[in-house]
Amino acid sequence: MTSITISAREEHHSNLRPLNILRDLPAVADLIELCFSDTMDSEGRGYIREMRRAGYDNSFLRWANRAAETTSLPLTGYIWEEDGRIVGNTSLVPFRHRNWRLYLIANVAVHPDYRRKGIARALTERALQHAREKNINDIWLHVRDDNPEALQLYTALGFSVQARRTSWKASTDGHAQKPDTDVTLTRRHPRFWATQQKWLTRLYPDPLAWHLHWNFAPLKPGLWGWFYLLFVDMNIRQWAATRGGELHATLSWIPTGRGESLFAGAGPRSAPEALTALLIQARRDLFYLHPNVTLDFPAGEFDDAIRAAGFKPLRTLFWMRATL
Repeated sequence: MTSITISAREEHHSNLRPLNILRDLPAVADLIELCFSDTMDSEGRGYIREMRRAGYDNSFLRWANRAAETTSLPLTGYIWEEDGRIVGNTSLVPFRHRNWRLYLIANVAVHPDYRRKGIARALTERALQHAREKNINDIWLHVRDDNPEALQLYTALGFSVQARRTSWKASTDGHAQKPDTDVTLTRRHPRFWATQQKWLTRLYPDPLAWHLHWNFAPLKPGLWGWFYLLFVDMNIRQWAATRGGELHATLSWIPTGRGESLFAGAGPRSAPEALTALLIQARRDLFYLHPNVTLDFPAGEFDDAIRAAGFKPLRTLFWMRATL
């Protein structure tokens, strides 16, 4: 983990000021959309719509002004103004995970006409200063892997890469063609749990769980797992792929509110075609439950196998972390 030191003397920028949620949200939404529209998915576009709506909702703004430092929404941040308009923005999103407080720096956006002037650096440095003032020492951000300039900036500011992950998406299809393979697909048997848990622990590390919200308690076999699922009213699906009696991959579908999240387990000796077969089976089985399924997975691991199952990459992100 990287530890960084911020000078006690904050550099003053007359163009930089705190975000005012009572009047800035629509302009910030316009800026974020301008900067990221070519890579924005449906969730991102929905986020922009909600930001604009919130900017004109007085009851929301009154609540947000009180809750800015406690809710995991981008209600705190800083903007850069020039020529009478907002041309730069960064958001600070507070999170709490197992009594552990941290900030996510998000929405670092600079208008194309004002780039390469140090605005993004100044905004990020002020966000780090804000975190220190709030006694929060754990700071995260993520950046697309096709943005080397941003990666270089954050590295220079003391952040280090913790993970590189790709988000995949596919439509469900009750008639998706099954592959011609000697891999056998079954329901996940309880005897597979120890291996599955080991795979999931590596592929979905706990240090990222605060943001990506994975919780594998529902997957554990046994009476307590059954009671847990009954209590939370959760209908999970689990599959396993074997060859010659040896487990090669597992796949779980855990409804998360969006009803679309898949979690794959595989090891260094796993056959790629086993994961492909599982993902195709999930697309078939979930056809009547949800139109799409998504998979978050370490970049570079089983990429070809995931593509072969009909999934398309949405984005690949570097997850970066620093401590103050």
